[in-house]
Amino acid sequence: MSLYERHGGRQPERPVLVVALEGWVDAGLGADGAISSLLSAEPTELVATFDGEALIDQRARRPVAHIAHGVNEGLTWPTIQLRLGTDRAGADVCYLVGPEPDFRWRQFVSDVVELSGRLGVRMAVGLGAFPAPAPHTRPIRLAATAPPASAELVPRIGIVQGEIDVPSGVWGALELAFGDAGITAVGLWARVPHYVSGMTFPAASAALLDGLAAIAGLSVDSIELHTAADAARRQVDELIAKSAEHSQLVRQLERNVDAAEGNPLDVGQIPTGDELAAELERYLRDERSEGGGETDISN
Repeated sequence: MSLYERHGGRQPERPVLVVALEGWVDAGLGADGAISSLLSAEPTELVATFDGEALIDQRARRPVAHIAHGVNEGLTWPTIQLRLGTDRAGADVCYLVGPEPDFRWRQFVSDVVELSGRLGVRMAVGLGAFPAPAPHTRPIRLAATAPPASAELVPRIGIVQGEIDVPSGVWGALELAFGDAGITAVGLWARVPHYVSGMTFPAASAALLDGLAAIAGLSVDSIELHTAADAARRQVDELIAKSAEHSQLVRQLERNVDAAEGNPLDVGQIPTGDELAAELERYLRDERSEGGGETDISN
């Protein structure tokens, strides 16, 4: 028995499936900003919903109660949805959104791949962002992951040099399952400076949209995100400029990243990156506290 329920709607024509599930690594809310931009750009229709009772830990992701003047008017339950829309040129795009499942990953993955086959998905693209020892003064670079069947796509985005074992989100399982099913799959990962990873950093979202457009041949509008990214960089510039010590640390990150060009994860290249980032993050947190509250650098 499947974990999803199909709803009405048209049969798409060779859509791209964009996967952006909440709950895994998303530094600077890069994937969240990218998928929000995509969903708001064009109307979408509901294609399928997944069984939240079977997949989601309700205590970890509690439903939201709407209370008006003491009256509980209803709950909004966390749900995983598959939605269908189009890009600016009219090409079909499906979106798998909502919380990452807490349970039954194997069946969830199997159902998503089966449903994708029914919809004729030609390519699946996962979106994510991770903290990296990189300065905010350099363009956001992307790293790619892909199953063996789609390995030729990785150099087009960014190769992760060397070998590394890391915990996986559900996208890692989906990626392999798509490959086994003969569906092209690739994960796009934005490298977000450590010291802004806890803030909204629209440069990461813009980079993911541009990467999606390039790899999947879609027409998407990232202008608004790039504009927000410019404003965010200026604000971080102002904060960093108040300290000669931290300005020097950013310059060191610049030198390290420039020297490691071609190594998106900088594996083994920058052993002190975490220490540098921790100092900068602490500095920025102190600046926000002195300013009377937390600053959202996206505004």
